[in-house]
Amino acid sequence: MRVTPCQAALAGAIGLNLLLLYCAWWGPGEPAPSCRPPRGIPGVTVLLRDFEDFENDLVGTARSFASLPVPVLVAAETAPYPPVPLPAGVGLLQLRPTADRPPPLARPELHIRTRHVALVPDGTRAVPGLLERMRDALESATGDTRLVAAPVGSVPLRCLELQLEPRAWTARYSPGTPGVCQAVEGAAVLLLRTRDLFALPFPLARPVPTALFVQAAFRGWGLRVMPVAFPAARRPPVSPHGLWKAENLMESRQRRLMRDLGIKREVLADGRERWYGCSKETARCFGTVHARTPQYLLAGRWTPPCCLRALRETAQHVTRVLEAAGVRYWLEGGSLLGAARLGDIIPWDYDVDLGIYREDVGKCRWLAAAAAGEAVEDAEGFLWEKAAEGDFYRVHYSRSNRLHVDLWPFYPRGGVMTKDTWLGHPQDTEFPESFLHPRVPMAFAGFTAMAPNNARAFLELKFGPGAIENPEYPNPAVKRLGQD
Repeated sequence: MRVTPCQAALAGAIGLNLLLLYCAWWGPGEPAPSCRPPRGIPGVTVLLRDFEDFENDLVGTARSFASLPVPVLVAAETAPYPPVPLPAGVGLLQLRPTADRPPPLARPELHIRTRHVALVPDGTRAVPGLLERMRDALESATGDTRLVAAPVGSVPLRCLELQLEPRAWTARYSPGTPGVCQAVEGAAVLLLRTRDLFALPFPLARPVPTALFVQAAFRGWGLRVMPVAFPAARRPPVSPHGLWKAENLMESRQRRLMRDLGIKREVLADGRERWYGCSKETARCFGTVHARTPQYLLAGRWTPPCCLRALRETAQHVTRVLEAAGVRYWLEGGSLLGAARLGDIIPWDYDVDLGIYREDVGKCRWLAAAAAGEAVEDAEGFLWEKAAEGDFYRVHYSRSNRLHVDLWPFYPRGGVMTKDTWLGHPQDTEFPESFLHPRVPMAFAGFTAMAPNNARAFLELKFGPGAIENPEYPNPAVKRLGQD
């Protein structure tokens, strides 16, 4: 059968597309050998990743490292704009997939043939032989050292220890021991094995140093600091507008990275803290609560610290308003349990519970409005409303952020405190009014709240004997404490 030129071209195009798909979707094992570049070629590939599209030194940095016998790649979501005239031999690695590019071209690891890779910050100048010295230092290192850092410029790097507390959504930095550490402070070239870089979930996330340090700390990797520095380029001062743009971009990237890494709080080496999430303008920073079990418990985590902070703020505000209005209240349920056990909210709790006398509702203008069916925002942005589930009230951190304090209206009947809405929780039960005569002050969440006069007896009535000494998750049938 005779094949026309058109048919041959069509068959060739189909075959090429099938080959590309074959390479991209080879499966969970080894990639197709004919599709992937050979692994393990000695040498170092330089990746330029941390730079801005405005007022950068990308051309100078790329030209400096391209003068060495190493491959140089510029990695960016899209081509830099305004267009940058990259030196000959410097490749552009576009990371953002597009509909008209086949999948293999969107996988950066396919373009790196060397055994090692160096992530070089913008404005760095090459030093002949220093990348090779870093590589040799990594290969001769003992223990779990998987990263080598060399300073850029005249300011030495500050070695830091990085302790991750996944259950508390926290990254904690502290001064480290010179030599081997988990992170560094200051501009640095970072070198690691290519296979290690692309084994990370977010290999080229920005800011690159923070992304690598945190992901390495999750894996127990160490970092070695070199004593020799790369020179920094002499550059004109960044314009005020450029500085403003850079700071805003850094802030947004940092927040996006912390969200992806599951970190809500950073404790810096100088004691300062940075928080991510749970402002009055954001939504609640965790998912739904089902069967009294919040979503984060099933992921082996406890209440995000920013949520605990917002709950403390809401509880203090609500009790202050109630006291000023003459509304009698007391710590209820798990909140009283947290006060008796820790003087604080239970680390995995997702709300605060207060009991109030039903007859006092009208004394507080915000409760009275909520009782009338109106959701009302007070002068400090807290939202008061009647709960949809029954005859009780909620005070939310804000209209957007629905972290809340529940207010349960009880009334006396024959010396027993009862209420009209019962949600079936084990601790949701009547109790003698004598527990409230008198109410007593108790430390809770950074302030002093009112509580039943015999907290132990009250809690053991609600939760059973030993409730204070034997902590447990809200619904052990779904998940028990200690199963993390």
